[in-house]
Amino acid sequence: MELKQVIIAYKAGDAQSKSWAQTCSRQLEARKCKVLMGPSGFKDNPYPVFLSSVTDKIDLAVVLGGDGTILASARQLAPEGIPILAVNVGGHLGFLTEPFELFEDTENVWDRLQGDRYAMLQRMMLEARLFEGDRLSPKQSSERFYCLNEMCVKPASIDRMPTAVLEMEVDGQIVDQYQGDGLLVATPTGSTCYSASANGPIIHPGMDAISVTPICPLSLSSRPIVIPPRSVVNIWPLGDYELNTKLWTDSSLATSIWPGQWASVRMADCMARFIILRENYSFYQTLREKLQWAGARIRYNNNHRVS
Repeated sequence: MELKQVIIAYKAGDAQSKSWAQTCSRQLEARKCKVLMGPSGFKDNPYPVFLSSVTDKIDLAVVLGGDGTILASARQLAPEGIPILAVNVGGHLGFLTEPFELFEDTENVWDRLQGDRYAMLQRMMLEARLFEGDRLSPKQSSERFYCLNEMCVKPASIDRMPTAVLEMEVDGQIVDQYQGDGLLVATPTGSTCYSASANGPIIHPGMDAISVTPICPLSLSSRPIVIPPRSVVNIWPLGDYELNTKLWTDSSLATSIWPGQWASVRMADCMARFIILRENYSFYQTLREKLQWAGARIRYNNNHRVS
């Protein structure tokens, strides 16, 4: 990998993340690399400025923070095909990040990257747009939104908790009407986040699939489903006359859904590309450690396992 132009994004408001970003910037500039550095957070989105201010290719994005910081970077950088080195600096769970211990010797990290001594993990993304008008000849009424974890259609109000009534169709076929807190349309990566909390299925990130999970439905028969990756999921809010229904992408507000509009979600044409420094990456180990899977209360020795 060439390191001629690199983005460094750090968690806004976190002193440790910013300090490491400054260290990385000095080291990369000493290697004749142009660095674009800035904070990323709820009120800070440096990526549009970075992407619009360059003419040459961006080789890498180093993102220092927790899962929220990483999700924000994937939404912005995946459509541009920029690989992401995500490191848990100042974060909490760190489900999507490389361990800080492998990053601490940063000079060695740059040597590894320039020597192509790393792996690349690609993760499926979703895209969503709003449409309006006649169902058979719809008119696009929003920009394109991306997510790495999930698209969520649910209402929000300042002074009350409104119930959503949502009709969902998959590939033009009506599946059901859901009454409850909302619907989650998740990637395999997002299956271990909000979707898992709503009792959705956990899907290996090596698969391409889409899960749809109702949030607190007012029916015991409303169940999560897993559908093929090329399916198109249309979600129609019903009975909302106060503009409460919103489209959320990775838990961030994307846009409001006006009466007469619907959200259309499908697999994105782009993939999020993450650099893996670990020599023995295991999704199942991540599940055990990050989600604290306890397993059986009594542990038995397995004499057939030699390692």
